[in-house]
Amino acid sequence: MNSAVTEKIFVKGNEAVAMAALEAGCRCYFGYPITPQSDIPEYLSRELPKTGGEFLQAESEIGAINMLLGASAAGVRAMTSSSGPGISLKQEGISYMAGSELPGVIVDIMRQGPGLGGIDASQADYFQATRGGGHGGYRIIVLAPNSVQEMYDLTMQAFDLSDLYRIPAMVLADSVIGQMKESIVANPRPVVELPDKGWAVRGRQEGTEQNVVKSLKLGDGEMEKFHWMMHDRYQLLADKECRWEEYLTDDADLIVTAFGSTSRISKTAVAMAREAGMKVGLLRPITLFPFPKRAYAALSEHCKLFLDIELSTGQMVDDVRLSVARDAEVAFYGRPPGAGSLPTPEELFEQIARHYRACPAATEVTL
Repeated sequence: MNSAVTEKIFVKGNEAVAMAALEAGCRCYFGYPITPQSDIPEYLSRELPKTGGEFLQAESEIGAINMLLGASAAGVRAMTSSSGPGISLKQEGISYMAGSELPGVIVDIMRQGPGLGGIDASQADYFQATRGGGHGGYRIIVLAPNSVQEMYDLTMQAFDLSDLYRIPAMVLADSVIGQMKESIVANPRPVVELPDKGWAVRGRQEGTEQNVVKSLKLGDGEMEKFHWMMHDRYQLLADKECRWEEYLTDDADLIVTAFGSTSRISKTAVAMAREAGMKVGLLRPITLFPFPKRAYAALSEHCKLFLDIELSTGQMVDDVRLSVARDAEVAFYGRPPGAGSLPTPEELFEQIARHYRACPAATEVTL
């Protein structure tokens, strides 16, 4: 293993993504400017050529994702990034990458929508990210950082997981995490044993069969076989790669669950609830696909009340309800895009207290 770097640097979340991509060995970036993720292509346009890599501002988001497909088919580590409307335009290309079993990293710095929406924070791309987004019943790996440090760390992990499982990987963060600045440790790329890309297109070579990368499967039973093979791969991901964080959950009578920037505010509200004598904990999913179902199921054996908090009218809440025990209740509190500001810890504390008082198993407190 490489020795860890201990010196801290003060950077934006978007810059941390770009720095991690370079450290991870990304040598091709294709993108198109859109707020609030434009710091990523700006950084890479300056720094990627210094590594011998290629930066290309495509003519559109559609062009960018198909360039990513081409670079990946040739065995190159490559990335693209965008925000809501741009990610929508990339969906067909992502579907073709999934159908061709191609790795590649897509970064979505979420903004308000639908349509052009606005540039403030939202978490309403959850459905699009975790349900594949395009046609054909595929899924992609989705990692949800809640800090600038995790923007760096999870971007590097996205490259490795994508190569390991030959599935596109998405780093999903909202504009708060993308635009905020924090101190991080820019650790070197970890040593990870990855499979050889013997499938990559390298041109015809004498004495060897020419590789072909495609998603068209017309042979008898070929498509059904492919779907079950990918289903097994998704199950392997769920078994081996689920990531989550727990905070004060051991004795909790109510568990708050949130991802991304909302989980940071929720964690402060949970600490406030503990100070007020309430047994409250936090469960934060880090992988949104695969979703950490077993973590929810295990906690719901002793805690029967969950409060899901999102910057939307409710999307992740569906996965939470499908994951907890049947006798557990899942409440929801959302702040949809356009509300004007992020929820405050005090606002979330009030929601926690209201639901906690209604919980039969809760310890009695005076507020």
